[in-house]
Amino acid sequence: MFTGIIESLGKIVKTERVGSNLELWVSCDFTNELKVDQSLAHNGICLTVVEIVNDTYRVTAIDETIQKTTIGSWLEGNQVNLERCVKVGDRLDGHNVQGHVDVVGKCISKTENEGSWKFTFEYTPKELGHITVPKGSIAINGVSLTVVDSSKTSFSVAIIPFTYEHTTFQFIENGTLVNLEFDIMGKYVAAYMAALSS
Repeated sequence: MFTGIIESLGKIVKTERVGSNLELWVSCDFTNELKVDQSLAHNGICLTVVEIVNDTYRVTAIDETIQKTTIGSWLEGNQVNLERCVKVGDRLDGHNVQGHVDVVGKCISKTENEGSWKFTFEYTPKELGHITVPKGSIAINGVSLTVVDSSKTSFSVAIIPFTYEHTTFQFIENGTLVNLEFDIMGKYVAAYMAALSS
């Protein structure tokens, strides 16, 4: 489990297709603290560290992950949001984030507001629980955020300078694709209500 509070930006050093899988070599400022078999969220995608060599580590994405996230479009030199899984007893500063991407969204608006930024994203819901509500939680590329405006297929968030400067939000423009994970509590409520009405 993750909290959506980004620890650092990682850099994609190498990408390689191996059969239907995608192998990624990543460097970051805490590689020396990682262990093989450790879970690490990359732009909101939970991946397992399978090899560590000096200041880089390797993760593997299977075809299911490639098809349902933005990972297949990542290039060498790209930066990604990184977060290690939460420890028992840690403060939960964000919200419960699983590292399981629900859908890919697209930025349709980016506006600077004298010290903050407002981003609007659109998406196609795949399941009943793929919804947002005003002041609810959403994870965008693994970043825990509060929804400002909400409609059936779009929503907006406000980004403070610290988040903008320390995450991949600084690289998001109109048309940029992002990984979205909806609030797990909302998904359970939607599934429960659907079961009651069936």
